[in-house]
Amino acid sequence: MVNTNQQKIKNFLINNGVIIVMFVLVIYTGFTSDNFFTPNNLMNILMNMSSRLVIALGIAGCVITAGCDLSAGRMIGFGGCIAGTLLQRMDYSNKFFPDMQPLNVFLVVLIVMGICAAFGTVTGFFIAFLNVPPFIATLAMMEIIYGICMIYTGATPLGGYVKEYTDVAGGKFIGINFLIWIAIFVAIISWFIFNMTRHGKYMYAIGGNPQAAEVAGVPVKKTLILIYMKAAAMYGLAGFMLGAKAGGASVMLGYGYEMEAIAACTIGGVSVTGGRGKVSSAVIGVAVFELLKVALQYMGVDANAQYIAIGIVIFVAISLDIRKYIAKK
Repeated sequence: MVNTNQQKIKNFLINNGVIIVMFVLVIYTGFTSDNFFTPNNLMNILMNMSSRLVIALGIAGCVITAGCDLSAGRMIGFGGCIAGTLLQRMDYSNKFFPDMQPLNVFLVVLIVMGICAAFGTVTGFFIAFLNVPPFIATLAMMEIIYGICMIYTGATPLGGYVKEYTDVAGGKFIGINFLIWIAIFVAIISWFIFNMTRHGKYMYAIGGNPQAAEVAGVPVKKTLILIYMKAAAMYGLAGFMLGAKAGGASVMLGYGYEMEAIAACTIGGVSVTGGRGKVSSAVIGVAVFELLKVALQYMGVDANAQYIAIGIVIFVAISLDIRKYIAKK
C-alpha cells in the first residue's frame, strides 16, 4: 500500500513537473519582486491571456484528434488585418478604404470569423477527404493565408481605428476588461461543445482511434472539417482581439502564436497523441506560459534568453506527454 501511494505521488510529480516548477517560480518571483502580486499586474496577465486562450481553445480540438494547426498564427494576422481595414476612422490619413464608412464592430467580428472559418473548412476538407496529414495541410494553408494577407494589405501596417473598436480592449464591465469577458465566454462555449455535444464525443473518439470511431458510426470526415473550421473562426476572433488591444495590425500580427498555443495545451494536459484534453487544460497551459514570461521579465532575464527558457519548457512538456502515452501502452 505504501509503495502504491509512493508510486502515485512519483507519477503525479513527474506528470505535472512543469506546472509545479512554474508555480514555485511564480511564488519566488512574487516574494522577491515589487508589484508582482498586485491587482494591476494580475489584470495585465489576464489581458494577455485572453487572446492566447482563445487561440489555445481553437487549437486544442485539433490536438485532441492527434492533429495540429500551423496556420493559426497567420490566420490571426489575417483576421486582425481584415478587422483593421473595416474599422478605420473616416478622418484617418492612411485609410485603407477611403470612401467606406467604418462598419459595425459586431458585424466585423462575424465577417472576420466567417472568412477565417471558410479557409479552415478548406484545410479540414484536405485533411478529411484527401488524407493530407494535418502538419502538411495546415503548413500549406499558413503560406496561402500569408500570401493573401500580403496581397490584400500590400504589407501596409494598419491603424487609426474607431473608438468602438479600441474600446473592446479598453472598456470594462464590472471592473473586468471586455477582452477577458470574451475569453471567458469562449471558454464556456468550448466547455459545452467538448462535454455536452455529440461533436465533442466524436472529437475524443477520433483522437483515441479514428478507425474504430468510423466503424462505430462516427462521421469522422464531417467532424474533422468542423474542428478545423471552428478553430479557424477562433483564430479570427483572436486576431480581432489583438488588433483592438494593439490599436493596429500588420501581416506579422500573431506570428508564431500557434507554437505557444500547442505547447500551452500540452503543458495543461491535452495530449499530442490524441484522445485526451479538457478546456481546463488549455486554461492551465496558457496561464503557466503567461506567468512564466512575466516572472522571467521581473527576474531581469534577457528578452532573447526567454525564448530559450520557453523552448526548454516545450521540450520537457512534450517529453512528459509522450512518456505518459508510452506508459499506458
